[in-house]
Amino acid sequence: MSGVAIEQMLELWCVELRQVKADLKLQFAHPSVAASAAAFLDGLLGPERRKTGWMRAEAAGDPGPWRQQAVLGRSHWDADALRDMVRDYALETLASPGAVLVIDETGFLKQGQNSCGVGRQYTGSAGKIASCQIGVFAAYASDKGCALIDRQLYLPKDWTTKPERLATAHVPDAIRFVTKPQIAAAMIERALAAGVPFEWVATDTIYGALAMQLRRAGKGYVLGVQATDRFNSWDKSPPVAGTAATIAQGLAPKTWQRLSAGIGTKGPRLYDWAYVALADLEAEEFNEALTGLWTRGLLIRRSISDQDLAFFSTWCPAGTPMETLVRVEGQRWAIEDAFETAKTELGLTHNETRSWHGWHRHVSLVMLAFAMMTVVREHANRLTSPQKRNDEARLQRWYAGLSRKSAGSPHVSSSAGSSLPS
Repeated sequence: MSGVAIEQMLELWCVELRQVKADLKLQFAHPSVAASAAAFLDGLLGPERRKTGWMRAEAAGDPGPWRQQAVLGRSHWDADALRDMVRDYALETLASPGAVLVIDETGFLKQGQNSCGVGRQYTGSAGKIASCQIGVFAAYASDKGCALIDRQLYLPKDWTTKPERLATAHVPDAIRFVTKPQIAAAMIERALAAGVPFEWVATDTIYGALAMQLRRAGKGYVLGVQATDRFNSWDKSPPVAGTAATIAQGLAPKTWQRLSAGIGTKGPRLYDWAYVALADLEAEEFNEALTGLWTRGLLIRRSISDQDLAFFSTWCPAGTPMETLVRVEGQRWAIEDAFETAKTELGLTHNETRSWHGWHRHVSLVMLAFAMMTVVREHANRLTSPQKRNDEARLQRWYAGLSRKSAGSPHVSSSAGSSLPS
């Protein structure tokens, strides 16, 4: 955003926030709840380091946190409708060819046993088994930015086998135990059904089961796998067979290339990379509407400092260069950066509710705040682009808030007659 004047930046921010609040208002049947939600958003975007109910209430000038708590609990609105609004809003600005849908999870450290989904489970956020909640997220990452567009709270079996715990936390009757890969698969289905324009999916190691779903959808992937996972090639020379670690050990030194997986806080993320093509397959074997050869392969990343290895199963159109696969894998850092920003700046971990609805409402509002920040950043980048700076008519329409028109009626939860405590 270098080169943008402070006055321009403030105007961009004000115009976008005004439009976001107008879109947010459509999610609520009652004006007072819409006003409270707008104040909630202000609190998330405000300078307070802790985004608790009392802190948000103080920033809004309220005598207590009750209005803030009502947005997450007693009010009647559909968090999934807001999730979809966030997705559509982000895509208006971020949609781009070659975009990557990144699936990952993050932990929310919690004490006690009453917060929905809490339990002793491993979380990468702490690097150990801890008392926490786990949320599975989907992020849309393109050359224009990254936004979180889907989320779901993971319920361990210890929760789904105890009806009394589910009832206390107001978990909907339709919710049953599903694995994290199953949650991810449902997110991909939602993205496909909504027409989200992405070409690739990138995930960590536990989501390898998504491979067949993505082949049938005609999407490329770079999915993390374990060193002990086995791979075999056919119709390729030289042939390879064995675990991912064994294949890596047998590669000739000239196979490795030093490439950047993207720009980090300290500059290019440089690693040594190797790629092994395993098989060329006809796309129509998985989807009759598709044609052409696609290649199944193994991508290997080696740390320059300690030689540590990471492995990825890949699926891509035949002839795709390794540099493209490296770029796709590098987009996984985008969701990590999103988690860090949302937690440290926007209160993602400051959720004080205990219910299923409270968690999804709080997280969806944080996702909206994060998406708005990403959109403002991209608009600011456009102001410094010579190609787009000359398009004065488009810029003036955007300043007037006319480039995006709200449509449709308010989304109201089908359970509007019930009370949803936080």
